Formats: sequence, C-alpha cells, structure tokens
Amino acid sequence: VQLQASGGGLVQAGGSLRLSCAASGGTFFDYHMGWFRQVPGKEREFIGAISRSSSNAVYAEALKGRFHISRDSARKTAYLQLDSLKPEDTAVYVCAAGRQPVGLLRIARNYANWGQGTQVTVSS
Repeated sequence: VQLQASGGGLVQAGGSLRLSCAASGGTFFDYHMGWFRQVPGKEREFIGAISRSSSNAVYAEALKGRFHISRDSARKTAYLQLDSLKPEDTAVYVCAAGRQPVGLLRIARNYANWGQGTQVTVSS
C-alpha cells in the first residue's frame, strides 16, 4: 500500500491542524495505521497508532490528550488531529501502515509501509 500525507502547514502556537494520510494500491483495512514525527538530528518519534477497525488506539504518553488519530475506511484515509500546538511540535509528520499488533506499533521498524511526510511548523 502506498501512503501520502498532507495537511501540514504553518500555524500559530495554540492552533490546530488535521493531517491526512491517503492510502492507495492496497487493502486499507488490512493495515493498522500509525503516525510519527521527525526533526532533523533526532530519532523518529512515535505519536500514536490506530487499529484496523478503529477499536483500539495507542499514543505516546507525552502527546496524549492533544493529538488524536482516526481513520475512515471508506475513504482509505487516516487522520491525525493536532490541537493546542506548541513550537516544539514543529516537525515532519509521517504516516505508516503495519500489520503487527497495535501494541508493537510504537516501534518504527514494525511498520511495512511509509509515506513521505508533511511539514508542520508552529510559530510562537
């Protein structure tokens, strides 16, 4: 499955964005979906993951409450809602698809497919 993230941009601190991850070329429902973010010079950071049926979601503890993942199987799209954004949230946000159990999807190497990412910049 191929993934394309979109929806990033420049936003002021305290603002919100909704990122999308559109899937193509595969069976979307076969995959759990995850989101990570990347800052140059730092390791890729896990944000959260959602199961195929949307029945289970896991989040990085530090981001839980401000970020929310959802998915729409009819649109073959996963979403990441970013609220109460802070300048330190500035990063490239990347979506990924995997078939490992959701509990293992905090680890990047457990994903099979990655999108190219979308830049989010939060100004102070």
